[in-house]
Amino acid sequence: MAEQRKKLRLGELLIQQGLITQDQLRIALTEQGDQKIPIGRLLVQLGFVTEAVIRDIMARTIGQESIDLGQVLVDAEALNLVPQDFARRHRLLPIALDAQENQLIIAITEVFNLSALDQLRAMVGSRVQIKTVLAGQAQLDEFIDHFYGFELSVDGILREIETGEIDYQSLQQESSDEYTQPIVRLVGALLVDAVKRGTSDIHFEPEYAFLRIRYRVDGVLEQVRSLHKNYWAGIAVRLKVISGMNIAETRAPQDGRISLNLNGRPVDFRVSSQPTIWGENVVLRVLDREKSIISLENMRLPNDATSKLNLMLARPEGILIITGPTGSGKTTTLYSMLAKLNVESVNIMTLEDPVEYPVTLMRQTSVNESARVDFASGIRSMMRQDPDIILVGEVRDKDTAEMAFRAAMTGHQVFTTLHTNSALGTFPRLLDIGIVPDIMAGNIIGVLAQRLVRSLCTHCKEAYLPNEEERILLGQHIGPDQKLYRPVGCPKCNHRGYKGRSAVLEILHMDADMDELVARRATTRELREAAMSKGFRPLAEEGLQRVVEGVTSLSEVARAIDLTSRAQ
Repeated sequence: MAEQRKKLRLGELLIQQGLITQDQLRIALTEQGDQKIPIGRLLVQLGFVTEAVIRDIMARTIGQESIDLGQVLVDAEALNLVPQDFARRHRLLPIALDAQENQLIIAITEVFNLSALDQLRAMVGSRVQIKTVLAGQAQLDEFIDHFYGFELSVDGILREIETGEIDYQSLQQESSDEYTQPIVRLVGALLVDAVKRGTSDIHFEPEYAFLRIRYRVDGVLEQVRSLHKNYWAGIAVRLKVISGMNIAETRAPQDGRISLNLNGRPVDFRVSSQPTIWGENVVLRVLDREKSIISLENMRLPNDATSKLNLMLARPEGILIITGPTGSGKTTTLYSMLAKLNVESVNIMTLEDPVEYPVTLMRQTSVNESARVDFASGIRSMMRQDPDIILVGEVRDKDTAEMAFRAAMTGHQVFTTLHTNSALGTFPRLLDIGIVPDIMAGNIIGVLAQRLVRSLCTHCKEAYLPNEEERILLGQHIGPDQKLYRPVGCPKCNHRGYKGRSAVLEILHMDADMDELVARRATTRELREAAMSKGFRPLAEEGLQRVVEGVTSLSEVARAIDLTSRAQ
């Protein structure tokens, strides 16, 4: 009787959700008889439900993540840890190895197969943690054949391509047999490699005789591969197919998007192609939500900066502006602040160009020229949607700025970005756009100027005594015998000397005195003196403080922040 109840549990769930009928379940149970075939597999064989439905229902029931292997790019390092016969016998597939956290992610059909998991732990060693995700039975069998049957490392695929021909016809269609085509696997292997290295952008750059591949890691471009130009036509076609671009169009810029499952988590890529004299240049922006949206507490900001930010976020209406050059992490900081405010009792609406990270609860809209949604008209229509907080991706012109300030003046909290070099440069920039000082005064909560500096690798950074020039630059920040740190390079940081980045923030908190100065068009010098008297610290001071704390090096701060005024 207990066995019958166990058999019925999945069936009853499917009936409750209206996915099968009572009759269909009865047919499956009759077909099952005394055989030891799981009821879910029988329902799929009989054509009553799809395997994806069974997989997701089972995952929800046992509180387990499920995965669609059709969207997965498998990591060659993970495959090398588990022999093919073991994977086939126990119906499991290693899909990602996270070397940082020593974690191996396994797709499996039976997460409670303790015998298989124990054998696997013995095989990979006790240091490696095993994380399981639930996959569909038929899909798993198919993809074990796919991934184990073919070479998946970049060098191995390149050797394979050199000995064979590229079939352009098969590249242009998404087929179940795509793994027979090495170019398909080469693109997949490059994407997996880039995400594992923490890359933010992947550049495919054709030259006269070769293709250069560069990754942007921690804000700095580095060349990782040079391939013969013969490879580029096939790679370009494959990238266009998976990103939804027109493969026949090679003389006009195009944009596309790719959604894949890499290293056991969903990762999106924003793809852009640009015609050049040697062919199409393609750049992929990696939108890894798990790595990009972090809480304010985890941003490693100084305590006084965090408390100032919290004070500004507590103000119910007004406009908060983040400034900085492209790639300085403005969007990440905006989302980190919004994540703190994103609760069910608040309606957050965003207008972006385009939406990079989908977030639950937030109402996100992309600026779209074809649908005639620009920033100004978008804010106007959002005001009719009863928002509490509005995020405007960027203030570029007078119309957008006026609408953003109008929203702030009518009781909304508005977050936006602006391109200026410093927090105090915001006021002349807004004047230049056409915002009058009377409107600025009283409606700006605060201004944040931001830069990203690379953090020194904690495993290999080297202490040294600064020279006279460096001491002059650091001024009162450094004691007589205090040491600084410089990069060295080790296997942990890929011999770069740096690992990860941290934000350096210049926070200008507006109050009645500052508002009065803005209203009467005070000079930047007057504004600076008033701000400094209230504890404002310029970017250069904040950056040098990070150097003294050993977080980063002096050369890195000089690369990201202008220190020339201090050197005089």
